[in-house]
Amino acid sequence: MPAIQSRLETVRQQIQQAVERYHRRADSVQLLAVSKTHPAEAIRQAAAAGQGRFGESYIQEALDKIGQLRDLDIEWHYIGRIQGNKTRAIAENFDWVHSIDSAKQLRRLNDQRPDNLPPLNICLQIKIDDEESKAGITPREARELINSMADYPRLTLQGLMTLPAPAVDLEAQRIPFRRLRELRDELASEALPLPTLSMGMSGDLEAAIAEGSTIVRIGTAIFGPRHYPDQK
Repeated sequence: MPAIQSRLETVRQQIQQAVERYHRRADSVQLLAVSKTHPAEAIRQAAAAGQGRFGESYIQEALDKIGQLRDLDIEWHYIGRIQGNKTRAIAENFDWVHSIDSAKQLRRLNDQRPDNLPPLNICLQIKIDDEESKAGITPREARELINSMADYPRLTLQGLMTLPAPAVDLEAQRIPFRRLRELRDELASEALPLPTLSMGMSGDLEAAIAEGSTIVRIGTAIFGPRHYPDQK
């Protein structure tokens, strides 16, 4: 069995075990394969093994791979920091963006989303741990952006995302994910139910699923170690 297919099956089993352990619905957690720094051929192998959602962080690298893989039915997710001069490429080529942290980004992505494409699915990135080095917005800022969503008809706000600080054990890992879930519950409304919680990676997958994650972002456990070129 090819290595990527074998790793994918292992990750899927881990997700399924956590879903069962915490009494989640079988279809309630989606796997986002984080393919940044890995070649198009690795994505092709994962797609052949049934994976359909892939996450990228570097625009030029992502555009190259999107171009090479147009024959595949792939849902592309942008999960990196958003530079102002890159928003058009994101708006034109991705299905989801997980890392929104300003009204300026909302405006640019909305204005640059082509009319022939469906609305761009987005998540607001929440700084849940107050780490200065992390991107994201405060809960108060999130409320302000949510209240402005009617101004952006080419965007669909799906929910919230976070990248918490590392924690040493399962119970400590659950705390920031619980905060994000509680914040989502507080901010959600009938008009904007915010069904998506994008949280959890290889090292804290179980904790994220325990607290309600609907998208887990897994890279190295599927594709192996990353090699970081000088990406812009």
